[in-house]
Amino acid sequence: MIAKYILPWFGGTPAVWSTVQLFFQALLTGGYAYANWLISNPRRREGIHIILLCLSVAAMLALGLVWKSPITPDISWKPDADSLPVWEIFKVLAVAVGLPYFLLSTNSPLMQAWSHQTYPEKTAYRLYALSNLGSLLGLVTYPILIEPYLTLTWQGRVWSILYFVYAGLAAYGAIRSLRARRVSSMDASTGSMQGPEMTSRVSSPRPLVRDYALWIALAMTASVLLLATTSHITQEVAVIPFLWVLPLTMYLFSFIFAFSGERWYSRNFYLGLLFFSMLLYSWALGRPDGSLNVPVQLGIFSLALFAACMVCHGELYRLRPHADRLTKFYLMVSIGGALGGIIITFAAPVVFMGYWELPLGFALCWLLFLLVTIVRPSARRSRLGFVITNAVLLSAVVLSSIRAYQYILGDLNGSLISSRNFYGVVRVKTAGIPEDGTKRNLLVHGITVHGFQFTTADKGDLPTAYYTGTGGGGLAILNHPDRSNGMHVGVLGLGIGTLSAFGLPGDVYRFYEINPTVINLALGEGGYFSYLTDSQAEIEVISGDARLSLEQELASGGSQEYDILILDVFSSDSIPVHLLDKEAFEVYLERLQPDGILALHLTNQYLDLVPVAWTLADHFNLNRILIRDPGDKIAGFPSIWMLMARDPSLLADPDLQTRAEPMDGYVSNIRLWTDDYNNLFQILK
Repeated sequence: MIAKYILPWFGGTPAVWSTVQLFFQALLTGGYAYANWLISNPRRREGIHIILLCLSVAAMLALGLVWKSPITPDISWKPDADSLPVWEIFKVLAVAVGLPYFLLSTNSPLMQAWSHQTYPEKTAYRLYALSNLGSLLGLVTYPILIEPYLTLTWQGRVWSILYFVYAGLAAYGAIRSLRARRVSSMDASTGSMQGPEMTSRVSSPRPLVRDYALWIALAMTASVLLLATTSHITQEVAVIPFLWVLPLTMYLFSFIFAFSGERWYSRNFYLGLLFFSMLLYSWALGRPDGSLNVPVQLGIFSLALFAACMVCHGELYRLRPHADRLTKFYLMVSIGGALGGIIITFAAPVVFMGYWELPLGFALCWLLFLLVTIVRPSARRSRLGFVITNAVLLSAVVLSSIRAYQYILGDLNGSLISSRNFYGVVRVKTAGIPEDGTKRNLLVHGITVHGFQFTTADKGDLPTAYYTGTGGGGLAILNHPDRSNGMHVGVLGLGIGTLSAFGLPGDVYRFYEINPTVINLALGEGGYFSYLTDSQAEIEVISGDARLSLEQELASGGSQEYDILILDVFSSDSIPVHLLDKEAFEVYLERLQPDGILALHLTNQYLDLVPVAWTLADHFNLNRILIRDPGDKIAGFPSIWMLMARDPSLLADPDLQTRAEPMDGYVSNIRLWTDDYNNLFQILK
């Protein structure tokens, strides 16, 4: 919620999401460390926690008087253009939600520790399963029941009210713990040796360094597999919005089952399930692109993730310490989870050229499973059973390592070039046209093609894909009244720069692109694409978030420059919603000439963006036409474009009108998107 709120301030780069993720991971680990320190210093622990709870409530009430809600910062907190974004993100998040989230992160270990002190005969660890069940319910209900109906401001208000309730309950729990501890101290002073602290002190052995290492490693491996599976299915299987919910659900279910009690985890059963799922996912990884339908792939990878996470979390539960040391245990678990996030988010994009962490993560899981069975074998297993189990695990380690190596080699050999950064994996592939065998180079991001160019000299300058002369973008350029007078064309989203093929001498085409790898390839690196270098127009490429770049240009005095402004950033599953809302359109219209055309490329396999754009056009009183181009089997892909203009005569050209789809009587039922409200769930096809 808070990340979505500040997104328009910092741009839609993955660096923003990564920074937000790092902030909350660091705060979660800090909260667990604080909980461990608090339990280790019993004299004043409840009092300290109650004071912090009161301070957080007071601070939120004070901020609520000057902000729209206690956790949604005022626009005055928006950073300057020349400030360091990472520091600014940390500063905004720390002020807005730092202390409340820090205290929330302490809730699970503290409540379990206090529960153990108050009810030592009950299993405190089961509360962790309930905590993850709550996380799962929040995950499922937010996009369905909350996001469609509440603005971010109102979400912040409701969240704040719920936090106040939590603070009261947590303070009550602290008081109950204090009373239980006083009773325990009285029992100890009379020599009765009763009470949880005395019992724990006698019965609880100190964990070994080996135990700490295994706790961290098991949690880290599960975190790596969660993020690796999420990346794989959302980039390599299907670009479906909200698909990331599926692997996270499997991950949370494994926590819920594993920590509900030992009866929910059978080492032999999940050994067999993991081995079976390994065979399935190895087979799926080896299939050619598109040869296995999406539901089957999702089922295979979800099963494999669930089995692996059940192994990691089940073994984690088996290795848990006595309940009086559970805060230290959860601190190690949080460190492992944070390390997994750091590896996938920051290390993997630098070290790997593709999404290779999935097969490597499964190999690591098998290796860790083997180590755990050696270090902590099952008490009921015979020597022969021990040997057989470890032989199976060793063979699984070898097989999964070989499969990972084969997958990496196949990934490298399947592309002319493969490059990975924080924006994902970009590949250049070559393919022939089935009809005539003409070769073409394609720019592919995951499974989404962002443009292609023919390699033969006679077709190399032809506009292709979604940008042919029969598509909305090409038609807007070809039929603009200033076509022969030197136009200024702005394009949000570069791809391979196909639209520059329409450029004439005297034209200026300025592209805005966030991914530096895409910029380098479009500018001719490797010799795969030449639209930009071959164009007759003057070419400018601006690196960075498009909306922030346009805002900075406005701040420096630029306005009403573009004859045509083209938005081509909505073809993937994670569309940048901050580029398709009221505040963004205000910027676009400031940068557009009074007789300019705003062209929106709305082609998307899973999202119906037409009603969103229609509502925006209604709000700004813009004339509009919708053009659906069926494409052809040679150069053009099917595409959907909406052209908007203040001046209706710009859209009255016969070439445009003959291709425009009749929209008489069309009414959008979509609420106006703003920086404070948008809802992808509502526009799923």
